[in-house]
Amino acid sequence: MSAGEGYAKPLPTVTHEDREFWAAAREHRFVLPQCRACGNVWFPPYASCPSCLSFNRGWTEASGRGTVWGFTIMRQPYIGSFEPELPYNVVLVELEEGPMVYSNLIGIDNADIACGLAVEAVFEDATAEITLIKFRPV
Repeated sequence: MSAGEGYAKPLPTVTHEDREFWAAAREHRFVLPQCRACGNVWFPPYASCPSCLSFNRGWTEASGRGTVWGFTIMRQPYIGSFEPELPYNVVLVELEEGPMVYSNLIGIDNADIACGLAVEAVFEDATAEITLIKFRPV
């Protein structure tokens, strides 16, 4: 099956604020917005820096490493297309660069997920246009 063939789950809508983020993800690179005025790194990629409000933004390569800060196990089919995966996890990962990112943790039993677990980014080619960033234990 090719990337995205039969992909039925919701996907993000690419905007002018995050176009570079999704383009890098397609190349299996993890980038974060960084303020050229104050140096702040943040996520999600808003057009202006949440620290100083400058629109002078660039992009920095992220390490893709972080730790699980929090998580939940989804047991109800709140979104129907996720029902076949129940139960599945949603994790909040604190990246080495500081920002926090919601995603899924793969390659681990849900019962083994714990706060403080070291993780690294992996890439799921959902469609030809969208590559999702997920995490796996290090």
